[in-house]
Amino acid sequence: MSFSSWRRVRGLLPCLAVFTAIAAQAQVGLRELPGLSGDGPVTIFYPSDALAQPTVRGSFTLQVAPDAAPVRGNGRLVVLSHGSGGSPWIYSDFAIRLVRAGFVVALPEHKGDNWHDHHMIGPPSWKRRPHEVSRAIDVVGADPQLAPQLRLDRVGMWGMSAGGHTALALAGGRWSPSALRAHCEAHIDDDFTACVGLTLELKGNWADGMKKSVARFFIGFLLDDTQWYGHTDPRIAAIVAEVPFAADFDMASLARPVVPLGLVRNGQDAWLKPAYHVDPVRQACTSCTLVLDLPTAGHGSLISPQVPDLSGQVARLLADPPGFDRAQVPLAHERIIHYMTQHLLP
Repeated sequence: MSFSSWRRVRGLLPCLAVFTAIAAQAQVGLRELPGLSGDGPVTIFYPSDALAQPTVRGSFTLQVAPDAAPVRGNGRLVVLSHGSGGSPWIYSDFAIRLVRAGFVVALPEHKGDNWHDHHMIGPPSWKRRPHEVSRAIDVVGADPQLAPQLRLDRVGMWGMSAGGHTALALAGGRWSPSALRAHCEAHIDDDFTACVGLTLELKGNWADGMKKSVARFFIGFLLDDTQWYGHTDPRIAAIVAEVPFAADFDMASLARPVVPLGLVRNGQDAWLKPAYHVDPVRQACTSCTLVLDLPTAGHGSLISPQVPDLSGQVARLLADPPGFDRAQVPLAHERIIHYMTQHLLP
């Protein structure tokens, strides 16, 4: 959605308020299922007739019905893949909106790259993540209460940041650690955060040269794997990649995705700069749909509810840039839901 489009859509906010009031009558169940093969738990949001109540999860209070019996919605599942260090709760507003549109939503906790465990961030996690999405579908399909409410031949998948990397892999893209090494060797100056993460930060002083030298050494040592990785799942029928980490992909592999692929671009993303990540995907993939283009949004602007009590570099990278209007967030979620509805409920 461009800025000019946003100005036109803004006039529809009163209609959205009416729609939200009607949708709010639908109740949302919440439960957690154990993962398979050593995976983390899978958090499920789903339609239910049970009365919602304030439910505390971490730093957040959700209006849901814990462990309530499910009822049938539209019969379709959407799997959400969180970003590095993420939890289910920072995507709960989006998940609840999906449920109110009729979907069941599954959020697998990616092993070694989540809110309480960071030991596999980067390529070790990226190799596992698409398989964890497939196993999350298996978990839902094996649940005696949820499985009768669903048909799993057309599943939706959405991912943000590292979850966007997962989404691109499931769309048929192939990636390699050595491709990331080549990218970082060429662009360490202007894509430093994507290459190094939060371990180091350039501050425009005398120490930056030393930091880049250290980064190049470890990048060369840790990213010497030349193998290409990928995994697809025939049950997945539509994918949205939001602000994806994409610099390590073979862009030719994304020219013709195996399923419809939508992209979300946040123009002020300082963590994964569009020029090196989502824009090359968009240029390579002529069949992809630009579901949203938000020129004033930062990397984490569509996270809702926002992550509390952040500080330092991560706070700066996830904070809304000046000029971003958070009234865009529910509209953006509805655009993604509309894309899923189009492709999963033809």
